[in-house]
This record gives sequence, structure tokens and C-alpha cells, in this order.
Amino acid sequence: MREFYPEIEPYDTGMLDVGDGHTLYYEVSGNPDGKPAVYLHGGPGGASSPTQRRVFDPEKYRIVLFDQRGCGRSTPHASEPDADLSSNTTWHLVADIERLREHLGIDRWLVCGGSWGSSLALAYAETHPEKVTELVLRGIFTLRPIELDWFYEGGAAAIYPDLWEGFIAPVPVAERGRLIEAYSRLLHDPDQSVRERASVAWSTWESSTITLLQHPETIERFTEPAFAVAFARIENHYFMNKGWFEPEQLIRDAGKLKDIPGVIVQGRYDMCTPAFTAWALHQAWPEADFQMIPDAGHSFEEPGIRAALLDATDRFAG
Repeated sequence: MREFYPEIEPYDTGMLDVGDGHTLYYEVSGNPDGKPAVYLHGGPGGASSPTQRRVFDPEKYRIVLFDQRGCGRSTPHASEPDADLSSNTTWHLVADIERLREHLGIDRWLVCGGSWGSSLALAYAETHPEKVTELVLRGIFTLRPIELDWFYEGGAAAIYPDLWEGFIAPVPVAERGRLIEAYSRLLHDPDQSVRERASVAWSTWESSTITLLQHPETIERFTEPAFAVAFARIENHYFMNKGWFEPEQLIRDAGKLKDIPGVIVQGRYDMCTPAFTAWALHQAWPEADFQMIPDAGHSFEEPGIRAALLDATDRFAG
């Protein structure tokens, strides 16, 4: 089974002012003269990581990573008590990607992303198809109500009833009929201890279920309080607003992608972003190469998903 490319360090880093009081951390690694590619991290509210650089051949790609608004090394951080999320929306992020592309002097680039990163990649590519050379997507997520209900309102509890108990524990019994809304109140409670307890419970649920078998180090990273607060707040903010998408928008508009070479990689046993959404995208965008990985969950570090992503970026390296 394939391993990620060797660890590398960025040769360029910076902070890009994107307006609305937000500054984004970005980095560039690999070959300065290579094919441009941008990796869009998940969440929303996760962060870039050194492993994401390793999805690309560093001799052939100019690899761009950045932390989206409110998370990672971007400022202000959503864990701050008075963090304002009003200018943190999908369409702000789509504009940020364009601003970063222009700042780096890139004409067109390969766009890669998984989970929320796949949502953002689709939104960006459907808005700016002329700027995208290829799409490599994993764990397809489009923020439709059926997807949010599955993972955050009780569907996945059929598979993980024990872990679900921990997710609902911070929520008063009377409020458990609409958990995303209940969590919105908890994550903005004036009491820091209430906010942190809810954030850790939210992040524990997600990090415990994104791999076929649990990875303790992943759970530990997700539940570090500052990360957990930003992660849970931003995710919940996006989910409360259905991503600012029209109904079925990302699937509906997939015809705009027909001239963009693409690969869709989906774990058969993905609990976080179940396969029915990847299948719907495949039907709406049949030109893309669809790969169902039979022994994988959600994480891009699972062996079958990792191999498929590496094969895809190698194929498009030119």
C-alpha cells in the first residue's frame, strides 16, 4: 500500500489580509516551478497540517496550503470569547481562495479537498471553473439537511450508540430534538466552562468516528480546548446556516464541472460523510473518475483512501 510522500517544509509562508478584519496564514512547498495545487482543509474550522503537503509529489507540484478564516494560524481565532463569525461564510472563503491565487501569481491550479474541503472545492470550482485544472475530492460533503441530520441529529447513533451518549451529554434532555441548534446555544454560552465542555464533546464525537478504527492521537488533537472551541463553533455556525447554499446547490450545479478532469474518492464505511452524497455527485458529474474504497471510513490517512489520492495527484502531475 502506498505511503505519503516524504515530509517537507515550506519554502514560503505568509499572512494574507483578506478584509473584514481577517488575516490568513498560508504556505508554499514543493517545487517553485511545479504545477500549482491547493489543498483545502476540512472542518469547517479545522486547519492545514504538514501531512497535507505529502499528498503531492514535491518534485512536480507547487503545493499551497492555508488556514481558513478563524482557525489554525489565521487571525482572529474563533476560540476567542468575543469572536465574530458574521464574515466567516462559504462565499467569504471562496473569495479568499481567489485572493490567495492572485497574491501568489497563479493562473490556474489543481484543487484538492476532503470532507468540508470537498464542499469548498466544489463551491469554488462551480464559481470559478476557468481557474481549476483538476479536482481531487474525498469524503464528499455538501451540507444538505439529510447529511447534517445523519451525523448530528441521530442517524449515525445507530452505528455508534456508545459514543453518541457522550455527544448528547452536554445538551439538556428537553433540547435534544434539535441538537445542532442546542449546541449553537451552548457554544456561545457566556460561561467558558459550558463552551469548552460542549466543544470537547462535539469534537470528540467527530474525531472518534472519522476513521474505521479509532486513532487516539487524532482524538487528542481534536479535543485540545483551543482547537475544539474554534472547530466546534465554526462547524456549528456553518451547519446552522446550511453552508449558505441553496437547496442541493453543489449537486445541482455539478454540470459546470464537466470540462474539469476529476477524481471522487469515497470510503464505503464513512460515517461522517456517508456514501450517498458521493454517489449523488457521481451521477451529476459522470465525467469524473469515481472510486469507492471498500475498506475505509472518512479519514484521508486510511490506506485505501491515501493510495487513491496519491494515484490521482500523480496522474494529474503532467
